[in-house]
Formats: sequence, structure tokens, C-alpha cells
Amino acid sequence: MMHNTISEIEGIGAYFPPRPLITVLGVKYLHLRMEDGSDLYLTEHGLPFAKCLMPENHWGNRAWVETHGVRLPGTSALYRIRTKQVQGRSREIVIKWNRMGQDIPGETQAVDAADAEFNSPFMEFSLVIELRRSCGNSRGWLHTHKPLAIYVPRKYVEGERLGRRRYKMEAIQRSHDEIAIDWNRNYAVIYEWLKGIDAVEACRKGLLDHEAMAGLVERAGQDLHTNGFAVSDNKPQHIIVRPGIDGQLVNDRTGKPLYGLVDFELLKRTPIRESQLRAERRKNYLARQVRRFEPREQFPLGLTPVHIMGVDYVYGQVESTGGALWVVGRDPVLFDYFLPEKWRRSPRTKISASQPVYETVTQDNVHLVWRVSRVGQISDADPFVPRERRILTYGYNSPFEEFAIALELQHKGIETTYPRAIYMTGHRSSVTSSLVDDSRYRSHAELQTPDEHPILSRQHEYLSIWGYWNGPDDVLAVKDEVVYKGIDALAAYREGRLSQRGYVQVMRATKKRLATAGIEDLSLRGNHLLLSINRKQELVDDEHGLPLTRICNFELLKRAQDEK
Repeated sequence: MMHNTISEIEGIGAYFPPRPLITVLGVKYLHLRMEDGSDLYLTEHGLPFAKCLMPENHWGNRAWVETHGVRLPGTSALYRIRTKQVQGRSREIVIKWNRMGQDIPGETQAVDAADAEFNSPFMEFSLVIELRRSCGNSRGWLHTHKPLAIYVPRKYVEGERLGRRRYKMEAIQRSHDEIAIDWNRNYAVIYEWLKGIDAVEACRKGLLDHEAMAGLVERAGQDLHTNGFAVSDNKPQHIIVRPGIDGQLVNDRTGKPLYGLVDFELLKRTPIRESQLRAERRKNYLARQVRRFEPREQFPLGLTPVHIMGVDYVYGQVESTGGALWVVGRDPVLFDYFLPEKWRRSPRTKISASQPVYETVTQDNVHLVWRVSRVGQISDADPFVPRERRILTYGYNSPFEEFAIALELQHKGIETTYPRAIYMTGHRSSVTSSLVDDSRYRSHAELQTPDEHPILSRQHEYLSIWGYWNGPDDVLAVKDEVVYKGIDALAAYREGRLSQRGYVQVMRATKKRLATAGIEDLSLRGNHLLLSINRKQELVDDEHGLPLTRICNFELLKRAQDEK
């Protein structure tokens, strides 16, 4: 629908920025930029009324607002406006200026004032849409007004004048990898008007007594909690009821007053829902990884199946950064798990003293290891040492070569860590030509993305993402528990888990197995081999009595036929 709308919107005094389709916190928007530099982000609910929602048809026309708008009661800047009629259409909308980064005022009466924070407009919409989707099931139905658009006027205002606290805004900015939140610009959320009157007005008109109004507030809070949400300032002004033609309130199917909720700047998930969502996402991830290579006939718009060096991937551009992502397998659902906003900002631990290699747990509770690829860099190996000269001649593998070799080894019965995804950053980088090894750029030159760009570009960085080793995929999919703990061979020796003789045996056996498979590690080291520790805190042995070993470093693995 978003793509169709791009071709349909014409003559509206706006243009499309370089990335008009953008996903922020799981919500898809069509981004329009006005001729004056203002921005409008339309949700799927707002798309049918895009022309009505252009600023000049409501807030951007001061004379129109004065005659067709009214400020609504409350502590925030909240307005009800009827838009101009465009092509026979007009909408009743509510515009609310967002208070992100501000302190919670005392009159707001948040039940958890010490911890409550105003949502950003994008977080607010994300939560409201999630709330709407969670309803209509066994948990019970909740009505809300529809989130239509986010409006950002071009005018710059000092953040302090907007009442924003810098430390709060910095936290919000860090949590929005997909979009830049501007400290100096105002943001407004636009909702469709929800017909009816609030519970306070209903009480004034005698449609509710004070006891019934208090009961309705309690009921609304309980319904929210049942669906996994809470509002820090749950109050009757946020509950909309509907008078009927008989002078009484309209009831729902249970005989209770039909109501809807508005005002979600303090909406949040309950801790139980947060935990359940992460658990469900992780469970789905583990189940899908086992079947990741099964054919899929349907791919959503923007994702494409590709085959590179014998490996199947799901390819797509990363809207949040302008980068690109290749996810191993044929399952497009797995693509979302590896979007950089899911793992780049999560707490990470560096696990290599010499290279940028990190482990992290993603927002979906998936444990991953990611490393910055050294493809295109010249090794600091000594050209006058024969073994190191071979490293210089060969160069570092690209992530695509690493993944191809890892899967080839698995097919030949040699265990490896699991290759998951390759991420190309959106930002452009440059390295002085004297430090660049062009060999991979030349050998990959004919390999292109579906949008006809080279898969390997010296202007971008590449990150390879690997599964964190705690057990085989097929075992974890059946029962999610830690089966093994990984430890590299060098660390195992240092901790006394592996004797010097045992260490040498592991290294020799691995070198021999690799050679049998037609593969050589040009710089084989103990930290390239991952061993497994079981629940008894013992190293797990293979059928030959040696520690069970899997390869975990692939940047200098070379096939015998690739000798230069």
C-alpha cells in the first residue's frame, strides 16, 4: 500500500526525500517533505487522507485553525481541527504537540512520577499500534483513536525553550537508530477524532455519576493491563464515551458503557508483556533458524532472495541507516531480527583483544556475535617471512567468502559457528589507498545486489553476524536452554582446562581435518577454535576422545584451489 501511494500522491506541495519509506520502531511511514522544509510522516491509517493531512489544510493555515479548530482542555497543547475539504474529503483530527524530554508536570498526576517519561512521537505511535493489534482477541477489545501522522514543522526552537532536558533527549535519540530526533524542532502527533465525549463531561451531563466514572477509570486501567499495557496518568479525561439518541450512554455487548481511549504520551508496556514479547520473539527465531533454508514462495516488498557463492540469502536495504543486509537462508521473517537497530545499541562485550569482535543480546533476546570485517585492509604481516607473505598475498576474505566456507565445512562434517547475516553500513568510509587491498573488490566486481549495486564496496564497512554458541540449532528449537558454553582453545589452555599436549593435539587435528576438506587456515591460532563446556563444567569430547571443536574464525581460511 505504501508503494502504491507514492505513485498516487501528486500536486500536494511536497516531495519525497531520498528514503520516503521508513520504518521506525516497527511502524512503517511514508515520509513527505514540504516545500518549506517541514516533514510529515504518514502511517497506514493516514495514507488514505494524505492530501487532507498536508499542513496547509489544517495547522499550517492559521486563519483556518482560528475558524475550524478549538483547543481542548488538559495540561498539553491539544487541538481539535476539521481539515479543509480536498477532493470531496475532510477529516476531524486531533493535533497534540509532543512533550518528549520534558519533566512530568505535577498536575499530570502520574502514578509512577519518579520513573515516568513522555514518549517520543514515534514511540507513542509504535505502542498505540501495538496496543490496537493486541486487542480483538481473548484479552478483550479496546478502542482507540487512529494514529494518522507525525508532523514536524521546519521552524527551529531552542530545546531549552521547549522545556526539554538534554539528558532525556539524548536517551531518546540513542533509542531511535532509525531516525534522527531533532533537539531543536517541535513534533506533533495527529490522530483521527474519536466521536463522543470524555467521562468528565459525561458526568457533568448526568450520564455518569461519580462512582460510575471512577469505576470506568478502573475498568479502563484493568483492560489495558489485561492487554499488557499501562498509562501512567490514567484519568477520566482520557476515556471517551458515546451518548445515544435515547439520552443514555451507548453500551457494548456486555451491557457496560462503550468507551475508547485517547492520549498515549505516557503509554507503556507492562514488565510482563515486555518479557513475554522477548520470549515469543526468541522462540520464533529459534524455530525458524532450523528451517531457514526451506524454500519460501512469497517475499514481502523490499526483500529479495539471492544466491551468492553458493549461499542463499534474504537481501534488503536497511531503511533506518541506508545500509544493506543479507540474512542467511530463505526465510524473510528472519530479516527483521538482524536489523542493526536490534543489536548495534544493545549492551555488548568485546571478546577479542586484537580485533573488533563483540557479543551482545539483541532486543529480541537473541545472543549474537558480530565482528567488523577486515576485507580490503592490508595485513600487518611481515613480507619477508614466507608464512606471513602468503597472508599478504591472499588477503582477508570478504564476509561472503567467510560464510560460504563456513557452510561448506558444515556440509563436509566439520563443525563451525553459525553464520547468520552480513550488514553493510550506510555511512561512507574511506581508507588511504596505500592501506587498501583491492583484490576482493576486483574478484567480487561482477556480483551485484538486486538493485544493481556491487555487493562489496570499498566505501562501506561490513559486519558479519554469527550465532553465539550455546548449543545446536535443532536442539535449542526443541528446548530453549543453555546446552553448552563456548570457550576458545587458547583460553581453555590458559584456564587449565586443556594441557599443553592436549592443546597441541587439538591444533594438529584441526589442521588435518581442514586439509582433508581442502581448506587451510593461513594463520591458525587457538582462538580460532571454539570448544564446548557442558553442564558439569567439563570439556565435551568428540568420537576420537579429543575436545569437540568448531571453527569460529574464517577471515584467513583458504581453499586449496585459491592458491595465488
